[in-house]
Amino acid sequence: MTKRKGLLISVLLIFSILLFTACGTTKEKGNAEESTDTITIQHSLGETKVDKNPKRVVVFDYGTLDSLDKMNVEIVGLPKANIPSSLEKFNDDKYENVGALKEPDFEKIFELQPDIIFISGRQAESYEEFEKIAPTVYMEVDGADYMGSVIKNAKILGEIFDKEEFVEQELANINDAIQELNQEVVDSEKNALIVLANDGMISAYGEGSRFGIIHREFGFIPVDKGIEVSNHGQSITFEYILEKNPDVVFVVDRAAVTGGSTSAKQIFDNDIIKQTEAYKNGKIVYLNSEIWYVASGGLTGTKTMIEDVQSNF
Repeated sequence: MTKRKGLLISVLLIFSILLFTACGTTKEKGNAEESTDTITIQHSLGETKVDKNPKRVVVFDYGTLDSLDKMNVEIVGLPKANIPSSLEKFNDDKYENVGALKEPDFEKIFELQPDIIFISGRQAESYEEFEKIAPTVYMEVDGADYMGSVIKNAKILGEIFDKEEFVEQELANINDAIQELNQEVVDSEKNALIVLANDGMISAYGEGSRFGIIHREFGFIPVDKGIEVSNHGQSITFEYILEKNPDVVFVVDRAAVTGGSTSAKQIFDNDIIKQTEAYKNGKIVYLNSEIWYVASGGLTGTKTMIEDVQSNF
């Protein structure tokens, strides 16, 4: 009996040790899972694994910077040429200049040792170079589905920086504002033409363009459904505008952002435009070019775009 009892105790002791070890391993694994803050972000250029709440953030997209600023997320570097006035605080010396929108300073970016880099269409071709330095997330804004892009990008940022609830509320506010504007526009049955002025040259943008939110989300009827979808727009003349004679002409002044000798208001002050109904009714609307041309897609910028149209409409 003694031997048998001793054997039983030994077996129980071994079993207890194994059970304790197993429990310890499970707990350690569980703790590891709980502390694993790495997530995978799917985007148009691939997928990127990033650590949640990264501390050293480099941003090459002003729309993304706008949203991060709204979320009170700090960054370490950005391209400082053509920073919109709404983001003027990022001209401060505490933020490093990492090149131009289309000419990244990869050496400077490497020196900053970022935890994450955000880029957009202007840097898409350099995606692989960015990836060599740090996890890089491509924040695309599709003009044909502007709000779809805004929602997707904002939710990506919310997930990365633990701001999901904040993002949901901001998106709800934007949606409410769009619905209100859309109802007013649809009830008016107004048509519109979107024009980009570039230091004396003008081009038109339609429904599927980078400024398509005016038609798709805001509800303005396109005065010309045949405008080609192009990043640079369809080249037009003032005679074309008179021929189409839209109720509203929305003007984005590229020269006001990138530099030029002739403003949009100067070139639209001509006898042909003065014959249009839009001019006669005070509906030549000059949009906030900084937001519409270089900083669209952000939470605050999108609200500005809505207010831009609503206040003039």
